[in-house]
Amino acid sequence: MSKTLIDIGDTRLACDLLGEAGRPWIVLSHSLGANRSLWDAQIAALTRTHRVLRYDTRGHGGSALGSAPVTMARLVADIVALLDRFEIATADVMGLSLGGMTALGLGLDHPQRVRRIVCAAARADTAPPVAAAWTERIAAVEAGGMGAAAEGTMERWFTPPTHAQRPDVVARAHAAFLATPVASYVACARAIQGLNYRSRLPSLAAPAMFIAGAADVAAPPEAMRDMARAAPGGLFEMIDGAAHLINIEQSNAFDAIVSRFLLA
Repeated sequence: MSKTLIDIGDTRLACDLLGEAGRPWIVLSHSLGANRSLWDAQIAALTRTHRVLRYDTRGHGGSALGSAPVTMARLVADIVALLDRFEIATADVMGLSLGGMTALGLGLDHPQRVRRIVCAAARADTAPPVAAAWTERIAAVEAGGMGAAAEGTMERWFTPPTHAQRPDVVARAHAAFLATPVASYVACARAIQGLNYRSRLPSLAAPAMFIAGAADVAAPPEAMRDMARAAPGGLFEMIDGAAHLINIEQSNAFDAIVSRFLLA
């Protein structure tokens, strides 16, 4: 594994390169309040077939927030900068939550750079009630720090059985969430409030797999099924026994779906 910091102008992004050179590329983008270790459970499966580039979203993990305003377009541009830096002409892209939104944006704005998209536990737009919930979370963390939103986030991220039976998994996610700077969380949350990809999904050129957790209230299965129907090459899968962090709670089922899709 090669770890590196990449200067993309207003900031530096931390990333890993994994797997053998010469294989097809896949780029991994994580959720708000996490870091690139979110994908640890997927690396063994992915590196059997792909060269993997995973990175920390600006303001998360080892990546600085930077000086540019954070919008969905900026987060998409960050992936493009990484593709250019590593001379990657086209790649598969997989994202979860904020990362899934970013993957959709890349497919919509830069279709020539994307082969296939895996969009997990994400929405394509932010309806007013969802935007209002983000406003409440932003206010909470600005007033009380990341701890003020941590418990509610963990409840949305994991099902009760995972909380009861795998406390170490929840603890790792909790620690990553608390380590996220408030300014970074707020900036990316506001970018999510401006999400408006739903009306553009009929123009999505790349085949896309939309994966939902059956118990996910943040990106409900019905919303993701609708996204898959709107995308010309859209497919939909729902995984039982999972809330928001599907790839962690049900990693075997998640990996099987991803593998079938990427290798089809």
